[in-house]
Amino acid sequence: MEKILELLIRENVLNEEKLQLFIDKYGADKVSIVNLIKVRLINIEQMEKVLVKELRLQSIKLGELESISGIDTVALLKLQAEELNIKYIEIRDIEIDYKLIKRLPLKQLVRYNALPLYVNDNQVTVAFENPSDFEAKGAIERFFHGKIMEVVLAKPDIIRQTLKQLDIEEKVELFSEDIKHDLTEGGVETENKESPAVVKLIELILESAIEKGVSDIHIEATEHYCLVRYRLDGMLQEHIRMEQAIFSPLSSRMKLLSNLDIAEKRKPQDGRFTKIIHGNVYDFRVSTLPTLFGESIVMRILDKSKAMVKLEDAGMNEISYKKFLKGIHTPYGIVLVTGPTGSGKTTTLYGALNEIKNVKDKTITVEDPVEYQMEGIQQVQINQNADLGFPEALRSILRQDPDKIMIGEIRDQETLRIAIQAALTGHLVLSTLHTNSAVSAIGRMLDMGIESYLISGALVAIQGQRLVRKICQNCKVEASLSKNLYNDIKAFVSEDAKFYEGKGCAICNDSGYIGREMISEVLTVSDTLATMIANGATKDELEVQAGKEGFVSMFKDGIQKALMGKTTVEEIMRVARS
Repeated sequence: MEKILELLIRENVLNEEKLQLFIDKYGADKVSIVNLIKVRLINIEQMEKVLVKELRLQSIKLGELESISGIDTVALLKLQAEELNIKYIEIRDIEIDYKLIKRLPLKQLVRYNALPLYVNDNQVTVAFENPSDFEAKGAIERFFHGKIMEVVLAKPDIIRQTLKQLDIEEKVELFSEDIKHDLTEGGVETENKESPAVVKLIELILESAIEKGVSDIHIEATEHYCLVRYRLDGMLQEHIRMEQAIFSPLSSRMKLLSNLDIAEKRKPQDGRFTKIIHGNVYDFRVSTLPTLFGESIVMRILDKSKAMVKLEDAGMNEISYKKFLKGIHTPYGIVLVTGPTGSGKTTTLYGALNEIKNVKDKTITVEDPVEYQMEGIQQVQINQNADLGFPEALRSILRQDPDKIMIGEIRDQETLRIAIQAALTGHLVLSTLHTNSAVSAIGRMLDMGIESYLISGALVAIQGQRLVRKICQNCKVEASLSKNLYNDIKAFVSEDAKFYEGKGCAICNDSGYIGREMISEVLTVSDTLATMIANGATKDELEVQAGKEGFVSMFKDGIQKALMGKTTVEEIMRVARS
């Protein structure tokens, strides 16, 4: 951003003195291209001419401009194409002739970042990142043997993404052929005889997943195929499709990596392994499950660098953050984080541990499994084979004179009862519970057989949370809601409320979303609420009293984030509407 502002000042598109007056009046944090255009300190046409000139000179890259709100990179490309007297093409809007691409060496296409698109009669249309590169045009044209080559301009990142996916598909095809050859030569499912192609295929799958930023890898056997699917921002998408015969050696290699029994295909198994990818250490938590046509293998990717997340960066709204912070700084009691699987509960707990860990206190965790290793605290790994479950571990932990205890998950009455007893005897206990909301956690504990007076005496605070997809800031536009959708939320918004959505672009892979954001609610158990819990108040009665005490529901928090342009109303309705 600073580089672009300096460029605009140097080219007299932006007046430096007026920019300083803007900063003095509104603050440096309000400096953005969008705001400077609004107050007419920047003329859009002048800015675009300067940026196109710099793109042509290659002093700036289009990728540097993609993430800057207020700069329309498509408009810049169209202007650049107009100056070069060529067409601009949106690759995602056309049907690419992949047979045409396969006639050319992929290495050459990657080298020049060029993508053949289609053939019309005697003319081949090829998209280039840099249409002014005569060497690139000459090298690609030689492959078409006298056909006329039409040069067009397209988004460089779309060209790169398409070529990257083609490269992956080409490698998968090559590795698959090698694996099938090895299978016919005598099998690859033993520890002593292992196909190098299987190793390379798994490395390709893992590296591709890390580059895309996925949370889980699903390798599945179906009747006719072996599928690899990635979960990105909470949504599954197919990435690789291979022949069914590939699954068996692939699953055997995964089991060897995870120290699982490769011969056991009738029972579920759990394991893990660690791998260094692109210089970073990643843990992969592996689960296998027998299915009709083989097994389902799921790998949860644990990035160790994310273990040190700060609580203030977790994404809570200000009210929830202050309430939760107050809760975890109490000397004793139980603080719960609730939500479904994949809602970021563990990340919140680690953030809380980072916040409260102190050399003066003894902090012990009991987890299944230990997801991230943290300095300054003692972490216990559950081991059912050694009869070390949550209850057994907790009983032993209490004899270790702890001040603070973190329980990875409360799954049964015995664990919950010990946790509450620990909270009542002067320990701070942090844990998670699978419930739909903060208030419903109280009913869940009662259903688990815990007396209401124990719950009321031990509970300090309960946080409910979900993860919603964030609108891609590069393609964010104002959106209008359908009548039905507006009627569902009109009690929470004003009549002139504005909403936003992502129209889809190269950065977000045309989904309109990129990344995820937390929506949350925190119920602080006041004296009044504690008395109501002890007296057996209903969920509705507790919600009414919580509302009087300033409780902000998760749904309301989500609508506020939609109004702020962070997410969409549709996403809030999908995730948080009960």
